[in-house]
Amino acid sequence: MVASAWEWLRRRRPLVDAFFALPVLLAALPSLLGGSAQINNGRYVLLTAVLAAPLVLRRTFPRTMFGVVALISFVQCVLGVIPVPANIAVLMCLYTVTAGFTFRWGLAAALTAEAGAGMATFRYPSGADDRKFTFVMLTVLVAGVYILGMHMRTRRAYLRSVEERAERLERERDNEVKVAMAAERARIARELHDVVAHNVSVIVVQADGASYAIDTDVGRARQALDTISSTGRLALAEMRRLLGVLRENDDAGVFAPQPGVAQLDDLVEQVRASGLAVTYEVDGTPADMSEGRQLTVYRIVQEALTNTLKHGGPRVTVSVRLRYAKDALEIRVDDDGRGAAAPDDGRGHGLAGMRERVAVYGGAVRAAPRVGGGFEVVARIPVHEEVAA
Repeated sequence: MVASAWEWLRRRRPLVDAFFALPVLLAALPSLLGGSAQINNGRYVLLTAVLAAPLVLRRTFPRTMFGVVALISFVQCVLGVIPVPANIAVLMCLYTVTAGFTFRWGLAAALTAEAGAGMATFRYPSGADDRKFTFVMLTVLVAGVYILGMHMRTRRAYLRSVEERAERLERERDNEVKVAMAAERARIARELHDVVAHNVSVIVVQADGASYAIDTDVGRARQALDTISSTGRLALAEMRRLLGVLRENDDAGVFAPQPGVAQLDDLVEQVRASGLAVTYEVDGTPADMSEGRQLTVYRIVQEALTNTLKHGGPRVTVSVRLRYAKDALEIRVDDDGRGAAAPDDGRGHGLAGMRERVAVYGGAVRAAPRVGGGFEVVARIPVHEEVAA
């Protein structure tokens, strides 16, 4: 409750500054009510009001308000109007400028206030000793307020540096945790590869042995099949265990079937619904591909369309074409957008992700601006798995 009230006040600087200006008005009441012969009530009230009014915007426009108060005090001194308690507004604005701006601005404000102190000392009649005392006291006041403002400025800068350092350390800690998690997942992925490779090798050897022995030694063939069955179950169990660790804390975290080539129609319709003009063509006879290959095809088209949406510009059109050859699938996504002229924030990793996905299956990706404008993504993925004996 207290924190929320404090935040509410911090967002309303004029209201807080008006509260701090009230003591200036209250300090003027005794002289006004005392009825001194040297005080003209109308002039006194007007001068107090014009000196106190800028304090309401003291922190909103610090330099402007200091200039206004200093100018009013200068005119007051030139006209010979006696000082009033509201002249303390000069010191209040001096503190604000010194605490909130650079050293040069603070020094300029302090010299201006000191010049006003010198003018006031010699403008109003008094004895030589009184003038010396008045000048020294005013100088001490100006110097004290200036030093206080400098101290607050240094302290605020220190606090900001401490907060920035704490935020930086927190970000670095989070990054270190992410790097450690990524390294651990990479290690687990290597373990998964070793487990799968070993068990699949055992399965292949046992299957070859069973095929040779099935006509001459049924018992040995049956034993080999039992070994294949137990090894396969062990491999599946290890894969589930290690993949469960890899999926842990994953934002995607869902075990729904991954999209494939059959879901490209839905993807195209979804992009069309967002306002992008898309044409989709398929040439050739679709080949049977593994789920991993189909997921790679889907992600390439998805990333290419996403980049067109982000960087293509207004009224851009895009074409998606899949061409099935005898041994490979060619994916081509062309648009007539801004191409290389599109702004890039340097934070995207979509093209690198495409190349990594395609490289897994021995393919290649080319992504570059088109001649005459626009951008194109061309990927070639082998449709059959080549396994070395």
